[in-house]
Amino acid sequence: MHDIFDGEQGVFDFDEIANHMLEQGVDSSPSAVHGCLCGLLAAGAKNEAEVCLDALSAALDLNVHGELADQVMQLYRITAAALQDDEFDFHPLLPDDEVEIVARTGELVAWCKGFLAGFAHVSVAADKDASALSQDSGEILKDVAAIAQAGVDDEDSEEELEESYMELVEYLRFAALNVYMDNAMSADTGELHPPVH
Repeated sequence: MHDIFDGEQGVFDFDEIANHMLEQGVDSSPSAVHGCLCGLLAAGAKNEAEVCLDALSAALDLNVHGELADQVMQLYRITAAALQDDEFDFHPLLPDDEVEIVARTGELVAWCKGFLAGFAHVSVAADKDASALSQDSGEILKDVAAIAQAGVDDEDSEEELEESYMELVEYLRFAALNVYMDNAMSADTGELHPPVH
């Protein structure tokens, strides 16, 4: 599993969250939920755990309750901390590397779609249009939209598929950080933040 914080191994287990979602009849994946939470934060949503449940409901049409709601709120808080962390320890919530590449690619796509849905929800609610985005953020969102269309090419070797997947995951790590710093942190502080490469 790609943990949110490497130092907090096991805080969020992809399969455990997936099981809670299945128990509640939630038709989504942990990756889509995490992507949405990241998109919400990157677009400037308040860093208050309760805010995420309403926004998640509006952006992905998901209503969670009980233990799953508690996990989602904790995931939101830790994700916000990871995006703000100077060590750049943020990681998308994706299945373990032992999972088949086709399934992992599907979850990567779900994360991207969730990110875009979360970002769009906050942008629409704040009445922001595309012209309000920096050029870097605009390009990153286009890249995320392209990655959201990704698939597995049967002609590529397993090694090539793994390498491409890891490159996309790494790109998304820093893409999310850059969009967050460009939009959410700049809006909070009024400061300019250089992109992370």
